[in-house]
Amino acid sequence: MADADETAELAQPDPIVASEIHLHRTLGPFSLIMIGIGSIIGAGIFVIAGTAAAEHAGPAVLISFLIAGVGCFFAGLCYAEFASMIPESGSSYTYAYATMGRYMAWFIGWNMVLEYLVSAAGVAAGWSGYFVSLLHDFGINFPTTFANAPLEGTGFEHLHLTGDIMNLPAVVLIAGLSAFLIVGVRESAKFNGFMVLIKVGIVLLVILFGLPFVQSANLHPFIPPNQGQWGKFGISGILAASGMIFFAYIGFEAVSVAAQEAKNPRRDLPIGILGSLLICTVLYILMAIVLTGITNWRTLDVPDPVSFAVSKIATLKWLVTWIDVGAMVGLASVTFVSLYGQSRVFYSMARDGFLPPAFAAIHKRFHTPHIGTYITSAFAILLAAVFPFDVLAELVSVGTLLAFIAVCAGVLILRITAPRARRQFRIAYVWFVAPAGVLVCTGMMVSLFLSSPDTLSRLIIWTGIGVVIFAIYGYWHTTPSKWNVTNES
Repeated sequence: MADADETAELAQPDPIVASEIHLHRTLGPFSLIMIGIGSIIGAGIFVIAGTAAAEHAGPAVLISFLIAGVGCFFAGLCYAEFASMIPESGSSYTYAYATMGRYMAWFIGWNMVLEYLVSAAGVAAGWSGYFVSLLHDFGINFPTTFANAPLEGTGFEHLHLTGDIMNLPAVVLIAGLSAFLIVGVRESAKFNGFMVLIKVGIVLLVILFGLPFVQSANLHPFIPPNQGQWGKFGISGILAASGMIFFAYIGFEAVSVAAQEAKNPRRDLPIGILGSLLICTVLYILMAIVLTGITNWRTLDVPDPVSFAVSKIATLKWLVTWIDVGAMVGLASVTFVSLYGQSRVFYSMARDGFLPPAFAAIHKRFHTPHIGTYITSAFAILLAAVFPFDVLAELVSVGTLLAFIAVCAGVLILRITAPRARRQFRIAYVWFVAPAGVLVCTGMMVSLFLSSPDTLSRLIIWTGIGVVIFAIYGYWHTTPSKWNVTNES
């Protein structure tokens, strides 16, 4: 139960716009954990695990999942401490503003667009493939002209026209999920919780029915020998796979954007962040054992590795359709939480003057940032309709890593500048945990730049666009951060 000081704080009118209609505080610990799981379990468990095993680590992908989970746990602890200090819906953007000033806040907030909005579009595009495949299983052939993006290529430099018109299923998915977001956060949380229960239930079915069919021969050699190239098996392969799998965990910080809709944010946000991370790490590791143990791991570099592996067991073929349903629901819930997170980040940035006030407008009946949700969804629909999944996925990773680094560094800054500030959740051994988080995330970023040099140039271009927008609007309208944390907070 919140103490008297916290209750008084939460009851105060907003210091920026006293007459503003507020977001509803309706989310408890269970709903917050569901938001975290909804954002984490998606493409990572249904797609990336197979590719990481077949191309990089073999059965040792189990270790890769563990390494990535530990790295995310360091960052998750830092998010949890911040969330218990600053119960605001802007997540790492707000934390950067409170510790590093408005320029770094804009930089982080602008790159969070990559993490949420572009991620929502990319995952929706991936969902479309599962949807069309499931229709095909039932004898329905969806027109390919309306199921694929009109652009195709391995990167922006190789884009070319395909002759298709648009990815209509992805457009319909985003539009439908946006309607739930506008209706209300309580209804949205129930809908997300329903999707999470379905996909976690199917994941558990795969684990429970698959474990008895795991054969030790498929797990040998556990660490395949390196093939003379960095990242191709051996120890370097495990590290390369962990870098790929790291991004299967991103999304837990979406819990922190629900701060202003949580009943007791200082207590419940750390529970939501760390609880969802722990649950997903256990599920990921068990799924990795099943995937590599029931079939030859060399064959798992396919778009649907879970369905593919299970289909090799004659007595488990009944699970394949259910797995496809689980993958569809899983990807849909990731899209849902990404759209939710982006609208709440824009809401916080608009209240601080970085964006026009329309993004902070709250619907009188539903108490949701409806205009910001409309705009976010419109851009996501445009991206999902036109661009293929792989091009959109390339844009997501760097923005996420920058946000993680800022949060880990921000925790250390506040331990120096405000050592006695109120922290309902306090990291033990912070001088190990936070630097470890910075090092892991920086290492992932360097690895990303080395493996794909174009990533750096795209980051520079994206940052340049953000600088122009900030110079035209944000610089002239920004208000001081209301979360200048002091020792008396």
